[in-house]
Amino acid sequence: MENIEQYIEALIFVSEQSIRTEEIVYCLQAAFEQDFTEEDINSHIDNISQKYLDKKFAVELVKLNNGYQFLTKKDYHQVVSLLQAQRAKKKLTQAAMETLAIVAYKQPVTKPEIEQIRGVNCDYSIQKLLEKELIAIVGKSEALGKPTLYGTSGLFMDYFGINNINELPQIKEFTDNTITIGEQTE
Repeated sequence: MENIEQYIEALIFVSEQSIRTEEIVYCLQAAFEQDFTEEDINSHIDNISQKYLDKKFAVELVKLNNGYQFLTKKDYHQVVSLLQAQRAKKKLTQAAMETLAIVAYKQPVTKPEIEQIRGVNCDYSIQKLLEKELIAIVGKSEALGKPTLYGTSGLFMDYFGINNINELPQIKEFTDNTITIGEQTE
């Protein structure tokens, strides 16, 4: 096929989340009844990625969450963020953000564990995070009553631009030991 890269580009473009090489292979094989290897597809993806490095394009091909997605280049983030801020009708509440942070750093985690950390009921926050597909049910705990275990989702990875949970900032990066209150004695 002479225009295979355009088909791959189209699949990546229309995918709301990052699309894995295996998914591209499946779609192309189903559409054209022809065998494609992941190596061939990855070679074409490399060509597409190189093409979008050119400064005339405002987007780039980025590998996220073991898949590929077109994203706006950093040079255009300020303008794009203004549009997103304008369109953001349903932002996460402070409670939802706190719950999401707990799930991200403690996963897999149960609702009682989240509530113990936050000190309040988390039913509403968990429900909203599930609806927004930022967290997912990842199993059942062996604890009494077998409570549901929650973890972050692939959409969470895409949204925060990371490939795996190890890329989250470390909690110690958020603490600043230089701030003190009162007089310091030696």
